[in-house]
Parts: sequence; structure tokens; C-alpha cells
Amino acid sequence: MNIAVLNGPNINFIGIREPHIYGTDTYKDLEKIIREHCADKDIGVEIYQSNHEGALVDKIQECYGKVDGIIINPGAYTHTSIAILDALKAVNIPAVEVHLSNVSKREPFRQISYIRNYCKKTITGKGIRGYIEAIDFLNNLNNNI
Repeated sequence: MNIAVLNGPNINFIGIREPHIYGTDTYKDLEKIIREHCADKDIGVEIYQSNHEGALVDKIQECYGKVDGIIINPGAYTHTSIAILDALKAVNIPAVEVHLSNVSKREPFRQISYIRNYCKKTITGKGIRGYIEAIDFLNNLNNNI
């Protein structure tokens, strides 16, 4: 199995940006636990982060025919990007939406997720461990196909 882990704006600043909301784990910590967990499960993984919506759309399109699952934390694009939603629909690859914080307990505008309309599962409020849950979900889904 091969997966892509895609992160949107400001995810590269976790551990720096509002640690009381996003935690103190850094982006390097995130990459490390993802790579280690995927290696333990014999899962190929590509990790990508961009602060640019079009770059994320391009990366989703590049996944077509190459990966079995996508984990996406679109950051603020969660609440605004129909383009990312449309790209996920176009490639038709099982996807999981992940958020470090519990968005359901935050500002009203964060309650809207365009991305969730496509994703098989949404994981929120578990910090970087949410990505591990997403990997395991996609792995189990792939094993049951």
C-alpha cells in the first residue's frame, strides 16, 4: 500500500504556532512518527506540505494512479477550498481528513468543511497521533477491498 500525506497552510509551523491549540510537537516530529509507523506497517508514504492551494491541488492530481489513500490536513483551506474538494473527487482515491485541534470546539467558521464532503473519515483533536489513526484506517480499508 502507498499513501500520500498532504498538509496545507501553516502546518509546517506546528510546535511554533499557537502551541496551546496545536500542541508542541513540531513538523519534524510529525514527519518522523508518520515515517516510522508506515515503515512498521510496510506502507509506502510521501509527505508533502504547501501553503498554496494550487500546489495542493496539483499534488492531489499527481496521486492519481500512484497511491491507495490520501491523508489530508488542508488547514484553513478546509473551510474555503472547493478546488481541493473537486481534486479529491476527480482522483477518486480514499481519503481521510485530519485536524490537529478539535475544530468542533473552535470558532464557528471552522465548523464548515468542504473537504469532509468527500472523505471517508474525519479525525480531529488528537494532535499528531490523529495521522497514525488515519494511516491505520486507510490500511484496514485497503486490506478489506
